[in-house]
Amino acid sequence: MLADKIRLTAKEILEKEFKTGMRGYNQEEVDKYLDSVIKDYEAFHEEIEALQTENLRLKKQVEELSKKPQQPSFTPPPAQQQQQAGTTNFDILKRLSNLEKHVFGSKLYE
Repeated sequence: MLADKIRLTAKEILEKEFKTGMRGYNQEEVDKYLDSVIKDYEAFHEEIEALQTENLRLKKQVEELSKKPQQPSFTPPPAQQQQQAGTTNFDILKRLSNLEKHVFGSKLYE
């Protein structure tokens, strides 16, 4: 895990004391730099926590969805199913008319 690899915390950076020598570093410059490092650490920490939370949420969502039975994502309405099969209302009426002629013959038109 990433938390195991991070050696410093923002608080440790803030509280770090440096010894000064005769010709040491400018303490104000070091403090300003460390302040910016601390802000970055805090931002990274917040981002890591947010990503870990989202990761857990997504894992739970995947788990829940995998437990549900699979359903077809889209079922066209019956009229659309007929059109997909190459059948229209006109075709159905034409078939019905031909069937009536065959069954009832000329009696239908007398």
